[in-house]
Amino acid sequence: MADAFYTILEHRGLLAVAGEDRKTFLQGMLTNDITAVAPDRAVWAALLTPQGKFLHDVFAVEMGETLYLEGEQARLEDLKARLSKYKLRAKVKLAVAEGWEVAAVFGPGAESRLGLPENNPGAAMPFAGGEGLAFTDPRLPGAGVRVLVPTEKAGPLLEDAGFTAAEFTRWDAHRIALGLPDGSRDIEVEKGTALESGFDELHGVDFKKGCYVGQELTARMKYRGLAKKRLVPLTVTEGPTPAAGTPLLTPEGKEAGTVRSAVEGHALALVRLEHLEAPLSAGAATLRVDLPDWVALPAPKEATGG
Repeated sequence: MADAFYTILEHRGLLAVAGEDRKTFLQGMLTNDITAVAPDRAVWAALLTPQGKFLHDVFAVEMGETLYLEGEQARLEDLKARLSKYKLRAKVKLAVAEGWEVAAVFGPGAESRLGLPENNPGAAMPFAGGEGLAFTDPRLPGAGVRVLVPTEKAGPLLEDAGFTAAEFTRWDAHRIALGLPDGSRDIEVEKGTALESGFDELHGVDFKKGCYVGQELTARMKYRGLAKKRLVPLTVTEGPTPAAGTPLLTPEGKEAGTVRSAVEGHALALVRLEHLEAPLSAGAATLRVDLPDWVALPAPKEATGG
């Protein structure tokens, strides 16, 4: 059997949300349907500003009587503070969860090795006899599995499950090639939007769930096709891998976007829609957009008198 790998995502951590109102509280905060979260089901969602701008991306899971939001480790206190502002009289308790690691598991048969069904994004189940939780990445088949595991046992438990340790860059290249964002590395805080970043096609927004913070702009962008940029993967065809933050230019020298993250000849960048088919440059590198088949671009608008 071909190797499957695990990478400890040290930049990700957990915020615990406990209390009897935990689901109804988060339902009014996050972009996805939190009532769907269960011991066997995880979802991906965003916390937005009231103006619909990006703040945090989270994977929401349930273990016991607690919901856990897997988010950026260095920004968990910010996530907690922003959620706390809306708590009012809701019976919820928010706390950064200590003693946990988040691992990404990827490669052929990653789901089946853990007993998870294949081609079922968001499927979840206990890991290692209930010591942790494994869930298929809710965004896209082929993205792999996320595993929440106690810190002191992370490596041994994952290796006992048949996985080989891999460097962070190997996982990073895997998710970049698929076009999957990784929090604020790829989505600019208080500037980016959910739909520019793929939350619609990647099952991160529920447009039927009712109100949540930032819903108005998100719905307007969806139904009016207002997005002008998209976060997309690119492949370096010549030259060195560009650094994050490098501007993308068209052959005519027009600014087409910005590289958000890059590794080993692959990049994820926010690109203006009108330049997706052009050869682009970033510093000394030449790149092409490799638009994934899951991306649904807005239909071109017919000219009107308005």
